[in-house]
Amino acid sequence: MRNKTTKATIIEMRSRGEKIAALTSYDYLSTRMIDESGIDMILVGDSLGMVVLGYENTLPVTMEEIIHHCKAVARAHPRALLVADMPFMSYQASVEDAVRNAGRLVKEGGAECVKLEGGRRYVPVVEAIVQASIPVVGHLGLTPQSLHQFGGYRVQGKDGESAEGLLNDSKALERAGCFAIVLEGIPWQLAGRITEAISIPTIGIGAGPNCSGQILVIHDMLGINEMPLPRYVKKYDEIGLRIKKAVSDYAREVKEGRFPGMEHSYDALGQKKDRTVGK
Repeated sequence: MRNKTTKATIIEMRSRGEKIAALTSYDYLSTRMIDESGIDMILVGDSLGMVVLGYENTLPVTMEEIIHHCKAVARAHPRALLVADMPFMSYQASVEDAVRNAGRLVKEGGAECVKLEGGRRYVPVVEAIVQASIPVVGHLGLTPQSLHQFGGYRVQGKDGESAEGLLNDSKALERAGCFAIVLEGIPWQLAGRITEAISIPTIGIGAGPNCSGQILVIHDMLGINEMPLPRYVKKYDEIGLRIKKAVSDYAREVKEGRFPGMEHSYDALGQKKDRTVGK
C-alpha cells in the first residue's frame, strides 16, 4: 500500500525527475478506481461544468457545486493529492473572497489544496491563500475562465511577447508560493522553457512532453465525452461506446422478456418458479 501523496511528495517527485500523473474526478466510485490505479494528483476541476452538469463552459460553475463534488471525492479517502478548482468569481473580486472561498474548499469540501487561474495580477491572492496555510496550484496559458477575453479556446504564448509574459507569470507565481503550476494549451517549446526556469513542478495539458507531469479530463481520455476534443487528448478507451452497447442490450432483453431470468429472481419457500407470472 503506497503512502499518502502530499504537497511535499509532488515537489520531491519533480526534484527526482519522476513524472507526475494527474487526472480529474468528480465522484466517489470513480475516485476509488482512479486511486487504485496509481494516480498522483486528483483534480476536482471546474470542467465538471461541461462533462457532468451540462454547461457550455466552466463559467457557470459555483462554489457549492465544486464543494458538493469535492466532498464525494474526499469520501473515497484517496492516497492521491486532492486538488480543488476555485471557480469563476470565487477569487477575482477580492483577496478576502479568495481566502474565504479557498478555506471553504478545504474545510467543507475536504480538498488538500486549491488551484486558480491567472498570472502576475493574482500574486496577492496566491500569497494570501498560502499565508492562510492552504497550498496553491497555479494555472497558466489557456485558462478557460478567461475564454471571453481570449476570444475562445486558443493556444496561448505562440509569439515572443506573450511567451515572455507567461514565463514571467510562472516565476511570479513561484515566488508568491505556488507549489506547482498547470500549463494548458501552450507550445511545447515554451512549456519546456518554463519548466527549466522554475523549481516547482509543471503539470501539462496540451503543453507537450517536457512538463513535470500531465493531466487530462477523465471523460475525455476514456472516450465518454463524445464532443469534439482538442488534439492533445489521447483516448485510452472507448467506454462511451461500450456503455451504449450495454444499455442497448439491457433494453432489448427487457423488451423481449429475456431479463430478468430465474437466475436473477428470488424464490418463495415451498413455491415453484413460474416464468409465466407477470407476463
